Amino acid sequence: MLQVSSLVVKYGEKVAVDHLSFTVRAGEIYGLLGPNGAGKSSTIKAILGLVPVEEGIVSIIGKRAPSKDLMNQVGVIFESPATFDVLTPLEFFEFIISVRGIRDTSRIKTLVEAFDLNGYMNTPIASLSMGNKQKVAIIAAMLHRPKLLLLDEPFNGLDVKSVRIFKELLKMHVEEGGSAIFSTHILDVAEKICTRVGIINQGKMVAEGTVEELRNQVKASSLEDVFLKATEEEEEVKSLVSALTGA
Repeated sequence: MLQVSSLVVKYGEKVAVDHLSFTVRAGEIYGLLGPNGAGKSSTIKAILGLVPVEEGIVSIIGKRAPSKDLMNQVGVIFESPATFDVLTPLEFFEFIISVRGIRDTSRIKTLVEAFDLNGYMNTPIASLSMGNKQKVAIIAAMLHRPKLLLLDEPFNGLDVKSVRIFKELLKMHVEEGGSAIFSTHILDVAEKICTRVGIINQGKMVAEGTVEELRNQVKASSLEDVFLKATEEEEEVKSLVSALTGA
């Protein structure tokens, strides 16, 4: 579904993504994990063509990305919802339908009802709560039934019910042969829903595999322990906790 090969992204002299390679297969949720500033968001933006690629190749469904045609196969949800705040949700969805060339609009009603947005369809997005803005972004990303979802902290601001609904949507998405990149700092969630995970640090892949494979490799009991070992933060955490205990 997605192939990232030797990807390099720079901002001036700073290397944000350093010869990163990974594959996301059809029917799986790939967890892209790492500390703040590790290069996760830059990787997602490079896949979308939002930042220039210094080196490397990104391909989606066997075709080099980014391209206008391929973007119709992709749905994106960022941590901060990317919407037009001056529009209402109804106007925004109509815009998405027009841009994407969606013919069957029945999915809108189903998704709006699932996320309890009926009462907000004519309210300016700027006036919505953070959680409701995120719901609008989720619906917009899934309206055209994309084959690949790029998710950067997609649960941000959602209530418990909406998180469950979105998890069920993701489950159906992969069961139908779709795939997703799931970037998050909530490792408990990643451990439960990701088929495989890749942990990056300073722009480089430092660990990759299923959660079980990674736990076995480093003899860890949780994905959190694997993460801290892979990013070489375990000893620092122990030292800081020790200092707090003695404070």
